Amino acid sequence: MNYRKFGKLDWEVSALGFGAMRLPILDRDSSKIDEPEAIKMIRHAIDRGVNYVDTAYGYHGGNSERLVGKALKDGYRQKVALATKLPAGLVETYEDFDKFLDEQLEKLQADRIDFYLLHGLSRNRWPKVRDLGVTEWAEEKIEEGKIGHIGFSFHDNFELLKEIIDYYDGWTFCQIQYNYMDTESSQRGPGVEGLKYAAAKGLAVIIMEPIQGGRLSMTPPAELQMIWDEAETKRTGAEWALQWVWNQPEVSVVLSGMSIMRHVEENLVSAGRSGPGTLTEEELALVKRIQQKYGELGYIGCTKCDYCQPCPQGVLIPDVFEVLNQNYTSTSDETKAAYHGAIPEEGRASKCEQCGECEEQCPQGLPIMNLMRGTSRMYDR
Repeated sequence: MNYRKFGKLDWEVSALGFGAMRLPILDRDSSKIDEPEAIKMIRHAIDRGVNYVDTAYGYHGGNSERLVGKALKDGYRQKVALATKLPAGLVETYEDFDKFLDEQLEKLQADRIDFYLLHGLSRNRWPKVRDLGVTEWAEEKIEEGKIGHIGFSFHDNFELLKEIIDYYDGWTFCQIQYNYMDTESSQRGPGVEGLKYAAAKGLAVIIMEPIQGGRLSMTPPAELQMIWDEAETKRTGAEWALQWVWNQPEVSVVLSGMSIMRHVEENLVSAGRSGPGTLTEEELALVKRIQQKYGELGYIGCTKCDYCQPCPQGVLIPDVFEVLNQNYTSTSDETKAAYHGAIPEEGRASKCEQCGECEEQCPQGLPIMNLMRGTSRMYDR
């Protein structure tokens, strides 16, 4: 395992962090974690040098923290830095800060959280927790020893990131969405400008969605594969995405949500050959061409975080987008066949009633209602 500097701290973090958002599940129910397999995967990663484990209050229907607590028993807690997140969207009063933290400590079977994040800060969530006094509260918890360091995860543009960073001198780190398809400031994330600004301010920068929820690891259409084939060093789509992020010195740790043991093994190997400046100028130019081609093809940047689920009408929104991304260069008939084969009738786009709840929850800012209308028009008739 390779290790990297963690901001201003006198501590080095593994290049790969274990994100406990996409653990193996049972019966296609994200709240039902396959506990024996998930624990096996987390402990195997730690045994191979991973020293950062990230979870959150809401992951897996509230069960991710419980699973992580079980995985870190038997001496594993002492081997890692533990990170979890305050559910900022659920906070209504100052007392809620303590309520959620105490619940999380109990679920994690821990007396301290090393890195505590304000979860998913955006232009709506940040003013609420700021005005309730969250930074003052966090300082009290650090003094009490319940929190080691305070930071935040973030889904919004560069201007808001800069505002949050500049508001408080006590931030140790931040977590942003960043990959070769998200290099510009947008609602999804602050782009390369945000990465560099945070690092210049001395914050450790944690990267989430380096493979866009696995989208950049899918078998690409032929015209993209032809570009990848030009590279002298052959890599999978996942490794290209990961190495592109690790190539940048401002990055501290890259989180991967791994669902099967093969993902763990492959990412451990990839992390072992990572490092700033690893990719050549020719390889970086090739990735730029891939980015441009994806944009031309109409790539939908859904990360399958499932924040839009459950849909009140039962629409399987992430599954619909997955089919479209896998087939968007095929003819309409081919895509329609794939769509009808993968999506049961009760979960298709035609069931969308345009209520907009999904768009309120989507951290990517996707025009879901529009996309559902278009999909239904093309494939549900």
